[in-house]
Amino acid sequence: MDLALTEMQTLIQNLAKEFMEGEMPKDKVLEIDDSPSGFSEEVWRKMCEIGWAGMTIPEEYGGSGNSFTDLGVLYEVMGYYACPSPHLSSSVICAQAIMEAGSDDQKKALLPGIASGQQIFAFALTEPEYGWEPAQVQLKAAKQGDGFVLDGTKLFVPDANVADQLLVAARTSQSGSPDQGITLFVVDKNSQGVSVRVQTGWIGPKVCEVTLDNVMVSQSAVLGPVDGAWPAIEKALDIGTVVLSAYMAGGTQRVHEMSLEYSQTRMAFGVPIGTFQRVQDHVIESLTQADAAKWATYEALSQVDEGQADARVSISMAKAIASVGFPLACDESHHVHAGIGTDLEYGLTQFTKRARTLQHYLGDAVHHKARMARLLQK
Repeated sequence: MDLALTEMQTLIQNLAKEFMEGEMPKDKVLEIDDSPSGFSEEVWRKMCEIGWAGMTIPEEYGGSGNSFTDLGVLYEVMGYYACPSPHLSSSVICAQAIMEAGSDDQKKALLPGIASGQQIFAFALTEPEYGWEPAQVQLKAAKQGDGFVLDGTKLFVPDANVADQLLVAARTSQSGSPDQGITLFVVDKNSQGVSVRVQTGWIGPKVCEVTLDNVMVSQSAVLGPVDGAWPAIEKALDIGTVVLSAYMAGGTQRVHEMSLEYSQTRMAFGVPIGTFQRVQDHVIESLTQADAAKWATYEALSQVDEGQADARVSISMAKAIASVGFPLACDESHHVHAGIGTDLEYGLTQFTKRARTLQHYLGDAVHHKARMARLLQK
C-alpha cells in the first residue's frame, strides 16, 4: 500500500502549515483554551474562508468533495499545532451523519450552512452512563402528536456551547437489540427547554452538559428513519474517529520534536542532556509512538477512501494506538523537559491536556480493542 502524499495532499499540508504558523502560535492556543468558550470566531471564519469547513462535503451541497485522506493531512497539521476549533464536531461528524441519514431535502437544507461555516453543529451522543455503544443511548424521545418530546441529559459534548444546532441521539424504542430504537434529531440550541453548560476541569477542547427538558421537536427534525439511526451514527463516528486519530498523530509528532530539540539544547554537566541514555530512551519512545499513530491512521484513511470492507478494523486499530501513544509521548516529553514542561507558556501542557481528553473521546483503547475483536469474529 502506497501511503505517500499526492501532489494535492502535499499542497494541502503546506498551506495548512502556513496558516497555522500565522494563526496558531502557542500563545494564541493558550489564549483560546483559557477563554470561556474555547473558541475563536476570527480563526474559525478564516478557516472557513479557505474552504476547510466543507472539505469532505460533496460539491452539490456546497463543499469541495475532497477525500478523507486529504482531510487527514489537514488534521495532522491541526494536531501538530494543537488547533482548537469545532471542525470535527460540525464539519466531520455531524456532516457525515447528515450525509448518511438525511433525506435529499435535509441535505440541501443543512449541509451548505456547515460547508460555509455559517452554521456550527455539535453531536450529542454520550450520557451519564458514558460510552460509545448503542446501549448507552438512553435519553428518551416520546412520540407526541406529529412530533417528539426529548427529555434527558447529554454529557461531555464538544462544542455545544458555540453550536447553532445539535444532532441528538435519543431512544424512541426499548424493544429489540440495543442498536435498534435509536433516532437522530436536529435540535435548535435555542429551543425552549434546551440548556448548555460548559464542564470545567483540566481538559483540552471544551465539553458541555446538554440538558433537554421536555423539548418539543417536529417530525421534520427527525434525521433518517425512526428507530433506525444507529448505522448512520456508527458510520459518522468511524469517520470522526479516523480523522481524530490523524489529529492525535500530529500532536504526538509535535511533542516528540519538542523532546528532541530540548535534549539537544539543554546542557547538564557540560554536555547536552540528549547524550544521556535515559533521556535518549524517552525521546526514542516518543518517536515510536508518533510513527505508529501516523502510519496506522494513514492506512485506515486509505482503506476508507477505497471502500474496503475491513476499514472499520483499521480505524479502531488507529484510534487504539493513538489513544495510548499520544498520552505516553506527552509523558515521555515531560520526563525530558522536567520542570520547564509544566510552564503553561512553554506549550507542552497544551498537548498534554488534549492527550488526556482525546484518548477516550470517540472511544478509548479498551473500547476499540474490544470492537476489533468483535469485527474480526464476523
